[in-house]
Amino acid sequence: KTPLGRIKKNQEELPNLRSFSLRCQLEQNYYDELIIPLLRRMSNLESLSLYLAHDHIHRFIDGNDLKKNIINHIPRLNKFLFNIRSIISLNDQMSLLSNNDIQRTFSNFTGNQIISCVDYFPKMKRGQCHAYSYPYTLNYYHNITNNFPGGLFKRVGEISLYDEHPFEYEFFIEIAQAFPCLRKLSLSNRKGQKLKNNNMNYPLIKYPHLNDLELIDIHKDYVELFLDNTKTLLSDNLCLSVEYRPLRKVTNNFKKDTMRFNCAKVIQLMIPAKFKISQRFKAYFPHVKISQFY
Repeated sequence: KTPLGRIKKNQEELPNLRSFSLRCQLEQNYYDELIIPLLRRMSNLESLSLYLAHDHIHRFIDGNDLKKNIINHIPRLNKFLFNIRSIISLNDQMSLLSNNDIQRTFSNFTGNQIISCVDYFPKMKRGQCHAYSYPYTLNYYHNITNNFPGGLFKRVGEISLYDEHPFEYEFFIEIAQAFPCLRKLSLSNRKGQKLKNNNMNYPLIKYPHLNDLELIDIHKDYVELFLDNTKTLLSDNLCLSVEYRPLRKVTNNFKKDTMRFNCAKVIQLMIPAKFKISQRFKAYFPHVKISQFY
């Protein structure tokens, strides 16, 4: 049997357990079927850390849900850290909750500050609620959108960005400031920037520790933003994943001078297409090892 199957089969009480930490990504309704029954068996628990990413659930996991299904069943619990991202189908929803609606459900939580962020993606027909105790304890932060609530995340080294609305210049400044130790950034956004020519008074975006940048499934504006050294300063020894067509277009077929400086820092280039490597390309990426996958 699978580990989840063993959890479901084992119904013994766990009265001697005082501290418990659970981290998992759920693609089915295991939260109701497995996670809640499992935690209720730990009636004397004093410390709980719960890190869940739950897709295909019929509701957002909010403060009311956690109190009703978990906290009220563990009377000795005095330390509760959590990071829960729940994703729902919009086809299943009669009404849509706002972030204020979700935040109010945590009003009676004591101890750490609770931060929530709610997004709806009409094209994908999905909704996302990310709620966590702050200070943030994980080393990654996924599916960041324009509704990013801000903060300082010194532990986080890996993030992913996604939205159905454009990411503007100010957003990337905020991300760089919020994640000072960022090493890996993945971006997915097909919407071009609306304010791309209004960046003259903004400071340079700096990612001093970034060594892995994924720009797949994106509008060309973001390739330009990251590679143009008048907008972004990248670190040395960078691994870059990018589609060939927008790369060629924003570099003006590898002739644009403002992108040579950052491109010269790339030591590994991963491109999901087969293409001819020209002499101009080699001069633009003088230190690169190329991996083509398609």
